[in-house]
Amino acid sequence: MLLPDKNTIDRLLRNYRDQERVVLARPGDLSTRRSFEDTAYTLCVLMGERTAREAVHAAERYVGGVGSAPRQALEGLPGS
Repeated sequence: MLLPDKNTIDRLLRNYRDQERVVLARPGDLSTRRSFEDTAYTLCVLMGERTAREAVHAAERYVGGVGSAPRQALEGLPGS
């Protein structure tokens, strides 16, 4: 089984968290929401998970962030 590059996953995970904060602050910003959903989808594909929530948890475990605090779910977005 091929594993994704840890640096790429770490970068995507940080990008996902940054975008998550912006989407929570400005839920009506469709451009940011689309970027957030694209990042979530990419994490799903690379981590082999069906939902963004599962992909984020798998990515955190993969890059060594097992102890990360849980994040607030976003209704209507992948993984919520």
